[in-house]
Amino acid sequence: MRRLAIIGGGPAGLMAAEVLAAGQGAEVAVYDAMPSLGRKFLMAGKGGMNITHAEPLPDFIGRYGERQEEIARLLDGFGPQALRDWIHGLGIETFIGTSGRVFPSGMKAAPLLRAWLHRLRQQGVHFHVRHRWLGWTPEGALRFATPEGGREITADAVILALGGGSWSKLGSDGAWVPLLAERGIAIAPLKPANCGFDVGWTPYFRERFAGQPVKPVIAAIGERRQQGEFNITATGIEGGLIYALSAPLRDRLAQHGAAALTLDLAPGRSLERLTADLAQARGRDTLANHLRRRAGIEGVKAGLLRELCRPETFQSPLALASAIKALPLPVGATRPLDEAISSAGGVSFAGLDGQLMVRGLPGVFCAGEMLDWEAPTGGYLLTACFASGWAAGHGLLAWLADGGRGGDWT
Repeated sequence: MRRLAIIGGGPAGLMAAEVLAAGQGAEVAVYDAMPSLGRKFLMAGKGGMNITHAEPLPDFIGRYGERQEEIARLLDGFGPQALRDWIHGLGIETFIGTSGRVFPSGMKAAPLLRAWLHRLRQQGVHFHVRHRWLGWTPEGALRFATPEGGREITADAVILALGGGSWSKLGSDGAWVPLLAERGIAIAPLKPANCGFDVGWTPYFRERFAGQPVKPVIAAIGERRQQGEFNITATGIEGGLIYALSAPLRDRLAQHGAAALTLDLAPGRSLERLTADLAQARGRDTLANHLRRRAGIEGVKAGLLRELCRPETFQSPLALASAIKALPLPVGATRPLDEAISSAGGVSFAGLDGQLMVRGLPGVFCAGEMLDWEAPTGGYLLTACFASGWAAGHGLLAWLADGGRGGDWT
């Protein structure tokens, strides 16, 4: 009987296990370094499990930026609707929220994971936790560190689904990078994605406004422009709007050593209207009251203006209105990789064949966040992880069936 190993018990690895378990005549085992499976999956669903998105597929695919062509091929096999149908097969309904995001009923990850693991066990999948992968022996066996000591496993094929480099306490620590790099596998450096940024706040602003949301607001960098909200932190900025723009902001920082978001603190009001409103006589009003009454700017928004503008800006209605509509917010650095929601970089698609098998390592496949792609939050991360696990599982079965021939991505 063939022995098939999956290293990594997150969504990609577990989906691969389900595909392999449906094959004939194979023993399927999942190995994970943590004490339990799906830890990052559970954390992602802590505030409401956003499993995928209901927008039209062309728009959905566009969320993957430079890797949309590669991810589109994965979604051809297991896309957003297939993911919803699969969840329904576990006995869990889904619904579409007002923003188009798709959630399982109850909005929790734990019931979904429990039902899934139960079905996998019924299908004969074996789980081995507290097994940290250490690479291969000279003879090609898989090496693991366990609480009982070292262990070596021989497998006919293996799927690596080891995650990216964020949230190391949940198992995604990027420790696999040197293990694959020493085999000559092309790996793009891991870097933060969907991350916060440092800003050099003054002590007063930090103490007064840390923890407060800025909303509604439009943020822009280059051609990218999006409305939403974000949070002030003690070190800088974070939140949904920042995550959505984190890739171009991060890349501009890397290329130029400096970057800034441009904030529109008054969406829906034109520059002309704001200028006219602010030009009205203040009377006995303080500047703070004038901003609040005439422009709707108060609290943290007013604090941002005082933090980021020169004093003379407040002396001119046009200059002040211009600052409200286009306020530069310089950022100093991304927050550390381990704090990011996800990571960019990883195993290059060019180093994989059309079945997600590593070129030069027959029988070794890769899936999930360890591949070189990134996506915003909103269900896109999870959907691509599921899709890549599905593709790697089918790729492995096809490889076994056709004698080891793989197809190119090009």
